[in-house]
Amino acid sequence: MGWEALAQWGEDVDLVEPLKGGVANQVWSVRVRGQLAVGRLGSRSDADLAWETDLLRHLDREGLMVPVPIATSDGQLYADGLVVMTYVEGGPPQSGSDWRRVAETLRELHRLTPGWPQRPGWRSSTDLLQARTGTKVDLGAMPVEGVTRCRAAWARLVGRECCVVHGDPNPGNIRITADRVALIDWDEAHVDVPDLDLVLPDNAAALSESVYDIAEQASHAWEAAVCWDDAHARASLARVRAV
Repeated sequence: MGWEALAQWGEDVDLVEPLKGGVANQVWSVRVRGQLAVGRLGSRSDADLAWETDLLRHLDREGLMVPVPIATSDGQLYADGLVVMTYVEGGPPQSGSDWRRVAETLRELHRLTPGWPQRPGWRSSTDLLQARTGTKVDLGAMPVEGVTRCRAAWARLVGRECCVVHGDPNPGNIRITADRVALIDWDEAHVDVPDLDLVLPDNAAALSESVYDIAEQASHAWEAAVCWDDAHARASLARVRAV
């Protein structure tokens, strides 16, 4: 249906302007009932969108600063691939202190989501020790030697407790103000080992040397698999050490 779906949020709605950052989706600022918001239009399934919107509402209730889904006129949290969420003010991290606050926020996310169900159709990194596909991952498309290296990196995570990970805590997906840290763009969120979120600049999460190395290698392997085979994926695979 496209952006015509925005009409399901009522008559007082308008597209404002496109926002940077949308790759798999179209992302626009919108105005809904006089409120500035963000609309994200994509091809994710209803089950996928239900998982994401349920998660965001849970995190909001628990006090984590996240975009909150705005319901349609008839109370639905998504419609025809479109999700409308509150607009989050702030800017990206600028200092080591900012990144340490980001690490604290990510750890709070992890603390709030043990036992959370996996995002429909997704796999965790350790699932991919056996599985070959999951959402955007198709290990069959990668070089055999590359898959071997990735799986060796993920094998070092076996036995770790899992929870929801944001999946992409880069500066563009973080909004900081003086009194809070917000995480936006939950398109890559899924259930996995939490340290994958904590490979941050200057080791802001204060991981031990060995834990950081394990997480960094597993993260490079994930980036290679989930993006294969663009330039970023090939660069990520090059960072995964040979077995």
